[in-house]
This record gives sequence, C-alpha cells and structure tokens, in this order.
Amino acid sequence: MKKIVLGTLAALAFITGGVINAHQVSADTAQLHERIFRIYNPNTGEHLLTPAGWEVVVLEKAGWKAEGVAFYIPLTEPPYSGYPVVQRLYNANAGDHHYTTSNFEATSLVSVGWSNDGEAFTFPVAKAKTGVPVYRLYNPNAKVGSHHFTMSSYERDSLIKAGWKNEGIAFNAYTK
Repeated sequence: MKKIVLGTLAALAFITGGVINAHQVSADTAQLHERIFRIYNPNTGEHLLTPAGWEVVVLEKAGWKAEGVAFYIPLTEPPYSGYPVVQRLYNANAGDHHYTTSNFEATSLVSVGWSNDGEAFTFPVAKAKTGVPVYRLYNPNAKVGSHHFTMSSYERDSLIKAGWKNEGIAFNAYTK
C-alpha cells in the first residue's frame, strides 16, 4: 500500500511539475558527479538515500525531513561497468530500506521477503581506493532504520558511543 501511495504521489509531483531532477547537468557548470540525497523520517527514525529528487519532494509532503546531499556518485549511465553498484531494498513489513553493493546480500534479503526497489534506485559508487568512505552502522535496538550510512566520522563515532555497531565501510563516494 505504501508503494502505491508513493507511486501515486510521485506521478502527481511529476505531472504538476514539482520535480527536482537529481540527474540534470547544469549547462553552465558541468557536474562530474550526481547527487544522492538523504531524507529523514522523524516518526520511524529511518534515513533514506535516493538519487531521485522527485522522491524527496514526495516524502517531504508525507512528513519526512530533507537533509540535503548525502554524497556524490559518478556521473555515468547503466550498466555502470567498472563501478560498484548500490542496490536499495525495501522491507514492507518493517517499512525499512537497506543498501548494499553485495549481490549475495541483496539476493538473501529478497529470499526472506524484502523487495528490490529496482533500477531507478540503483546507483554506482566510487571505484575501490577512490572517493571517501561511506560508513555502515547497525542499531541492534531498532526495528526500523536499523542501518545508517554516513560519510561523517563524527556522526559514525557519535552513533557508536550511543550503542550502534560499526559495520565498517559500505562503499566509497565523493564529497563533491
């Protein structure tokens, strides 16, 4: 039901022109990287990562809080050859999203009921040994938003002090 509502709101936002195009390259300042936005749900504690600016608009209308650009990714088109690819998965029972570059992890989660959000929410990230680490943390006490992804070592360290488990570097991305 949540996906149907979000899909309807997204279509409405697109039709009415209330769209932020995260993939648009400015004519006067050529971007080398695309933006990945982070948005926060104050009701569940979940942070969502998305390459789709329209999704930010739709979720803000539903009460989420936009947090701006989380990081930047290579400006490239599918099939993203040579780049690690992040897949976004969704657990409809918990209302939670997860991100992974591991096909094994994605397949395992789908096999236990998660759904893959598809190509529109799949994005390339920096190649090995380039970019800046994006850290993955796990909150063993949370039912939703149990994983958190951040480039900030300060945010990572603060969450670890609050009881989150450090799962290391999830992937690399760019700060600009």
